[in-house]
Amino acid sequence: MIELSEMIRQLRWELNAAMADGAGERVRFELGPVEIETTVAVDREAEANGKVRFWVVEAGGSGRDTRSRTQRITLTLQPKAVAPDGTSRNALISGGEVDGER
Repeated sequence: MIELSEMIRQLRWELNAAMADGAGERVRFELGPVEIETTVAVDREAEANGKVRFWVVEAGGSGRDTRSRTQRITLTLQPKAVAPDGTSRNALISGGEVDGER
């Protein structure tokens, strides 16, 4: 299992890579809402601060801890490209043309 924050970090990396690949391309796509549906295990530490952690459950995985409670969650993210001056705009990505594609 991986932490939910790591899954989002990897998604951000993939979207950044797609944006970089699309720079200068004639065909680009405006990135709309990204919806992620996943099952997470929720663990709470028994210490005084009681930190809660969310772990993404892998399909077919045996589970990290049978005492963990699992929840199905849906996240809707609104990706934005942020310029060095702090202004944001809609993110643009591109994809390769596939033979026979219309």
